[in-house]
Amino acid sequence: MSRPVSDLGKVAVLMGGRSAEREVSLMSGQGVLQALRARGVDAHAFDPAERELAELRSEGFARCFIALHGRFGEDGTVQGALELLGIPYTGSGVMASSIAIDKTMTKRVWLAESLPTPAYRLLRRGAYDRRQVEALPAALGLPLIVKPAREGSSIGVAKVAAAEDLWAAVEQAAQLDADVLCEQFIQGDEVTCPVLGTGEGARALPVIRIVAPEGNYDYQHKYFTDDTQYLVPCGLPAGEEAAIQALVLKAYRVLGCRGWGRLDVMIDAATRRPYLLEVNTSPGMTGHSLVPMSARAAGISYEDLCVLLLQGAALDYPEA
Repeated sequence: MSRPVSDLGKVAVLMGGRSAEREVSLMSGQGVLQALRARGVDAHAFDPAERELAELRSEGFARCFIALHGRFGEDGTVQGALELLGIPYTGSGVMASSIAIDKTMTKRVWLAESLPTPAYRLLRRGAYDRRQVEALPAALGLPLIVKPAREGSSIGVAKVAAAEDLWAAVEQAAQLDADVLCEQFIQGDEVTCPVLGTGEGARALPVIRIVAPEGNYDYQHKYFTDDTQYLVPCGLPAGEEAAIQALVLKAYRVLGCRGWGRLDVMIDAATRRPYLLEVNTSPGMTGHSLVPMSARAAGISYEDLCVLLLQGAALDYPEA
């Protein structure tokens, strides 16, 4: 049973941080902070880039809402620190967070469980040469996707249609991450599906279909323009939406995710087969973000969603 708001204690909304997604995190955190305060929660902003995490304990915080995105917030590092401090937090634990932030490791787990994900090749910074890059189209086809293995919000992602443009795209991604993921491009519908809860109690929210200008759902279109269409109801056949929800639930559970997450999927236009792209274990909570949008379609307001997530704050290793 979820705890009443009066029992939640002093709450830190962790926002900002040191990742490339700091700007988005600050927007998410401010939205969460205002929502929690509107519901009577004793919530306070806390930026780990400006304050030591040990202050969370010395200042008497009872739990944390993690609104950090990317490295040093979504990758298991902050989660591990909060485990040591004994302060429950929202979202996935240390292992699931550290796997999910790494798109290549996520793919390896999914493939081991026979879950569909686009074919890929991994290039390590300083260890690849032009011959390896030139061989990518034969392995993955064109166009293909080049992305840093551990960034979010589409930062550093490139869709490459011509072989002569591959080297520059790989070099750009390598400036952001030691590992560069080169991935088969799936032509078709782009959808995303949030999940709430843990284990067998987890449930999938309504699927959102994303229609971006010229199919380019990049950082700018995610957060700073109104050109992208988000369709919920998604307009897919009922059986197809249900199948995607079942797929993302399995993908979420096999990674050991908890609390909440959002999984991105491409549906092949020719075969209608869904392919898992990635899972976000600390999704955006901005005005453009998709988890609140899907939750609204399920009858859950933004404020109620924030409280629900906070009530689910937990530790991997709670004290006996």
